[in-house]
Amino acid sequence: MEPPVSQPQEQPPRPRSHTVTTTSSSFTANLSASSSTLAYDREFLRTLPGLLMVTEIVLGLLVWTLIAGTEYFLYPAFGWVMFVAVFYWVLTVFFLIIYMTMTYTRIPQVPWTTVGLCFNGSAFVLYLIAAIVDASSVTKELDSHNYNSWAASSFFAFVVTSCYAGNTYFSFISWQSRTLQ
Repeated sequence: MEPPVSQPQEQPPRPRSHTVTTTSSSFTANLSASSSTLAYDREFLRTLPGLLMVTEIVLGLLVWTLIAGTEYFLYPAFGWVMFVAVFYWVLTVFFLIIYMTMTYTRIPQVPWTTVGLCFNGSAFVLYLIAAIVDASSVTKELDSHNYNSWAASSFFAFVVTSCYAGNTYFSFISWQSRTLQ
């Protein structure tokens, strides 16, 4: 008689080794690394472009509130001035927040010097047009009740225009030095 043949016992399966490869893009690495804290650059307000930006916000607000307190909607020229004043006031507040929180360092894909130059240049040109339209539309014959508000808004529109001209100059210098590198 033959000895009983022992059946090979099944061994439990061994765990297989797994190789996991991970990749990350520079965008997600920058986003996750930079979203932990918000920086605050209080020194920006001490620079000449920062002071000009605050002046643009304060006097720009004055321009459109002086017009908004009147029946400007009856006169299309003042509607244009309101559009330019409110549009650039909102964008200037937006850019001030970007500069104060140093958000521009967290989004390096955006060419901030070019954006700043285009923004300030367009603000200068359109504010200059709006200030000229504002000044040429102010007459006592049009509406004597609103004359002082419109005249004051015209004066402040020219002051804001000069602030945007100054910031356009500083943006151009920054853009030029960046493109020469």
